[in-house]
Amino acid sequence: MKKQISLLLAILVLCGASFAQGQQEPMRLSLEESIKYALQNRASLQATRNEERSAKARVGEIRAMGLPQIDATLDAGDNFIQQQSFLPGDFLNDPDDPNSPQPGTFVPITFTPAYTSNINIGASQLLFDGSYLIGLKAAKTYTELSRKTTTQSEIEVAEQVSKAYYSVLVSGERMELLEQNIVRLDTLLFQTQVMFDNGVAEKLDVDRLRVQLNNLKVEQQKTQRLLQLSENLLKFQMGLPQKQPVLLTDRLEEVDIDMSQLHPQNFDYGNRIEYSLLETQQNLAELDLRNIKSGYLPKLYLNARYGYNAASNEFKGITTTSNYLEYGYAGVQLRVPIFDGLRKHYQIQQSKITLENTKLGFETLRQSIDLELEQASVELTNALDVLDAQEENLALAEDIARVAKIKFQEGVGSNLEVVTAETDLREAQTNYYAAMYDALIAKVNLEKATGTLLAE
Repeated sequence: MKKQISLLLAILVLCGASFAQGQQEPMRLSLEESIKYALQNRASLQATRNEERSAKARVGEIRAMGLPQIDATLDAGDNFIQQQSFLPGDFLNDPDDPNSPQPGTFVPITFTPAYTSNINIGASQLLFDGSYLIGLKAAKTYTELSRKTTTQSEIEVAEQVSKAYYSVLVSGERMELLEQNIVRLDTLLFQTQVMFDNGVAEKLDVDRLRVQLNNLKVEQQKTQRLLQLSENLLKFQMGLPQKQPVLLTDRLEEVDIDMSQLHPQNFDYGNRIEYSLLETQQNLAELDLRNIKSGYLPKLYLNARYGYNAASNEFKGITTTSNYLEYGYAGVQLRVPIFDGLRKHYQIQQSKITLENTKLGFETLRQSIDLELEQASVELTNALDVLDAQEENLALAEDIARVAKIKFQEGVGSNLEVVTAETDLREAQTNYYAAMYDALIAKVNLEKATGTLLAE
């Protein structure tokens, strides 16, 4: 019966905020469901996925550069100051006219009409450009890099949600145990009060137990607040509104720790997203080097233009279709780079250094992963050893408290012995749940180190 009451109280603690907010129905969540919800609703992940979609759009942008480029223009204007050109007077000299321009002089002549108009449609098609072909490959690789970056962010979110979830579970279990302690100590206080009323116990015995009970209630209040904070942190990591109450469905005793992951031999570094990211970065560096080298290759374009133009000293002249002259052009253009001041030469040197540094990064990353694996394995091993020891200590403390209570009630033990046993029991409980939390965190760290935290 006491077990059922304490479970009910624990649920009320988890859902207490919901009753103050209109008795909103709590969301039942397992760890797997919590991670799934976070991957779908975490704002930071949504922003990362937007970057991934932007990278995909970048591929389309680069591909569009190889498609026909077509544009049309319509131009009509008033040459309100008509440009003039100089002609030698020899061309305009009339020997019979003394007022005509003389040889050796220059006469300004207006060739530009007052109004001009032009209608043109042009098209160009890229036939060959080495940089364009490599750019397409680089864009696809960049998209892959963006996708892997999203995966890395998802793994980090899964890690944060897992740790927050376990924190709530441990706090809830500790809250439940505190409820049981209060019930047990309150019963003992009542029995001691009866013994005092009957002259069997001293007032000092009652006061000591009352102090213990008061301290336990204060600890309960602190734990309840910490439980609420842990729950709020979980909601934040999930991207869940703070007003939404939750009810965790997993139990600590159901948590499975895969011991085969400890000290893995012949570890596949490709399981780590960081290694896969570095491989993609190496591919990008190689493509960048090829792209710069392709700048020495010629570029070939197909161009075409077609249109009409008109000219008149009166505006209505350019509005008449009969005054327009037709023209057209089609041809190829070959651009051959000759000398760029050694700019590409120095760019190639920089790109080679970047590629070399990327390759050197693999050895550093492998060493880092090896260290992380060993460290995570040692931490989990130590945490499990501590947990086993604290579990044994807790069992001993519970037995000591039980025996001390019986001895006191039968008049063969002291009240001070009971109080000391209760204090030791609470310390053992605190140490046990701290060890349990450390073991769970070490478990998550090892799963992240082995690349198994978030299954594909």
